[in-house]
Amino acid sequence: MPYANPAPLLEAGPRHGRAAAPGRVAADRRGERRTTPVRSPALEPVMSQPHLVPTFAVISGAQVQHALQDREKQIVDLVEATYHLHAAGESVNPPSYFLRFPDRPTARIIALPASIGGPAPVDGVKWISSFPDNVQAGIPRASAVLILNDHDTGYPFACLESSIISATRTAASAALAADHLTRNRLRPTRIGFFGTGLIARYIHTFLTALGWSFEETGVHDLSGDSAAGFRDHVQQSDATGQVTVHETAEAVIRSSDLVVFATIAGEPHIGDPAWFDHNPLVLHVSLRDLAPEVILASANIVDDVDHCLKADTAPHLAEQLTGNRDFLHGTLADVLTGRVTPPTDRPLVFSPFGLGVLDLAVGAYVYNETARSGHLHVIEDFFHDLRRHG
Repeated sequence: MPYANPAPLLEAGPRHGRAAAPGRVAADRRGERRTTPVRSPALEPVMSQPHLVPTFAVISGAQVQHALQDREKQIVDLVEATYHLHAAGESVNPPSYFLRFPDRPTARIIALPASIGGPAPVDGVKWISSFPDNVQAGIPRASAVLILNDHDTGYPFACLESSIISATRTAASAALAADHLTRNRLRPTRIGFFGTGLIARYIHTFLTALGWSFEETGVHDLSGDSAAGFRDHVQQSDATGQVTVHETAEAVIRSSDLVVFATIAGEPHIGDPAWFDHNPLVLHVSLRDLAPEVILASANIVDDVDHCLKADTAPHLAEQLTGNRDFLHGTLADVLTGRVTPPTDRPLVFSPFGLGVLDLAVGAYVYNETARSGHLHVIEDFFHDLRRHG
């Protein structure tokens, strides 16, 4: 099956084979079926056997969380390797597809198809919904599944609960960006979170796991209960320093040299560039908080130019206002490879649209870890009628 560790991803090259699925079903013209035993994936890719249909497994959220527990450093390495592959052209990452509802304008379901090449290719799609009204009912806003497809036959071989995978790859990307985008700046000692839901919690966890510590942590959310809950989470974690709940957006921004936006905003609500006069690093994870005026007064890094400049994201609105993309300094991959060094004389905004290839990479990692543990739940006879002729 796909790569069992991130190292092979760093070696971009022509697609050739992939690690074998844990169990396969042979099918011939007589309709005979044969199942191979489930086995753990190898560290190196194994060439696929032709004309074999993979078995189909379901991986629950509990299993996903177990596979990712305390693996923050490995996942950040995996995400970095995937960015390198994507920049090298060893991926297919089409535009995301948005399903919207006239009767529920704040809700949407998004399909993110993708394909990763390199020495252990894998294909698939994430199907993630965002229903903000869920929060009022006491359930999470987002839910998701990830389907992994066999690279050789196209057959899906796994369905994984993916809200945890999505939050994990988002947080890993943010932590990776925070590390590399501050290498020519003073390392931030004051962090501020605007939006205090699941994504903010995961980002805080990843930053802490990667060795970040802050003298001050600022918190702001339109929901006082959410802000208080996040404050308690930070205080109970391994983080040190003072934690303050701010009453206004301006207060949390001005008091932080690393600002994290993790909201559900659908349009800009932060429009005064003067709030950023101290030139902070801004992890603009939720993409639509900043007005074009703030974007244009800042240095801007994105994860993928074509993906990020659409769907009325803040960079997209800046492009519509100016008629050009001159305000962009490059992609995170450009920074990782040293092709771009962002200026330090202005705010620095990282706007990640979120790439499906990251979901695939983390999902494949989870699959491998679950298979290796011996707890892969295979659905027998999922692909039932494999006869070409009756």
